[in-house]
Amino acid sequence: MKFGFIGSFGTPEQHVTLARECEAHGWDGFFTWDAISMGAFGPTWDPFSVLSAVAVVTERITLGAMVFAPPRHRPWEFAQRALTVDHLSGGRLVLPVGVGVLDDGGFASVPGQPTSLKERAQLLDDVLTYLDESWKGAPFEFRGKQIEAGEMVFPSPPVNGRIPVWPVGVWDAERPPVKNLERTLRWDGIVTQNRGTVQEPGPDSVASLTGWLHAQEAWTARDAGRPFDVVAQGKLPDDREKAADQARAMAAAGATWWVDSWWDPATTTPEDLLRKVRLGPPQI
Repeated sequence: MKFGFIGSFGTPEQHVTLARECEAHGWDGFFTWDAISMGAFGPTWDPFSVLSAVAVVTERITLGAMVFAPPRHRPWEFAQRALTVDHLSGGRLVLPVGVGVLDDGGFASVPGQPTSLKERAQLLDDVLTYLDESWKGAPFEFRGKQIEAGEMVFPSPPVNGRIPVWPVGVWDAERPPVKNLERTLRWDGIVTQNRGTVQEPGPDSVASLTGWLHAQEAWTARDAGRPFDVVAQGKLPDDREKAADQARAMAAAGATWWVDSWWDPATTTPEDLLRKVRLGPPQI
């Protein structure tokens, strides 16, 4: 299992410092987040700008955001910005992606933005398909369900040929939401989320989810050499033995990444995040 950490609060400079400390203390990934004007969460920063700065002061760790909201971005601009960070980092970017949340000012405060889940899901699929086309290095035109674009070409492919995409997958053991889970199987991983609760999935839920994924025809049809990551989030305790037990249980359930996530603005400060990063990930 790999371990990442989210820079949930702080200035751009504090994000860069946190990322450098992640690399120095043995973490495998640093993640920022993608939102505009989120009220109680404080200042929001452009994720690609933050990751560009982090890319040039780190050498090893994976970089991303938890999670990017492509339906709010123009796909050609999203493609260009992702490609830039990918090249600056030497191919260390990953793209966790979702439909976005409606308390994001980029949706709620802008007339004409898509708000229905169906519209945002279609836009997400359009942007991801556009990205895939942009990585081929040849001129292309695009016509999706929500987006059309004339001929463009992105002549430099990603460093490793493609950038891993991890869509959010909402899991309900009683009623699997098939469409969003099928989306994850078309790409490179899944950011796990439980339906109808703010609680992050536990080991039992992740084990159920991975069992469902492995039973699908689309899973058996995947290229055996193409990795698929199962990404779990939550809070690791400061006690490293307890943290290791928690991580081992999640790894046994099928998770390949744990991303440590602290989102309460009333109790978490940038200084708290720095202290937690310096504890290092648990040893399992």
